[in-house]
Amino acid sequence: QVQLVESGGGSVQAGESLRLSCAASGSIFSIGTMAWYRQAPGKQRDLVARISSAGSTIYADSVKGRFTISRDNAKNTVYLQMNSLKPEDTAAYLCYVVVDRVYWGQGTQVTVSS
Repeated sequence: QVQLVESGGGSVQAGESLRLSCAASGSIFSIGTMAWYRQAPGKQRDLVARISSAGSTIYADSVKGRFTISRDNAKNTVYLQMNSLKPEDTAAYLCYVVVDRVYWGQGTQVTVSS
């Protein structure tokens, strides 16, 4: 069993930055893909950014150039650096980690006001 602990969400003004973290613990031999998704009320869950075990990254068009995903394999942790935040970035951000199966974090709320 794997546990995911997310942190770093909060309420900010447009243009400010936040850094999300998601630490995995438990029965982990190796971690594959790690990612961040987000879901706003009444909307579907969307991929924000994904990073492979080799470090290859993919970003949603809406966050390219503003968000950066990274990982620390020694700490089993994935990060999401979010700069130039916009009100439309407001959502619950969920961590996604592949070990023996897919695991989801509980979500951390990001609220951006104009």
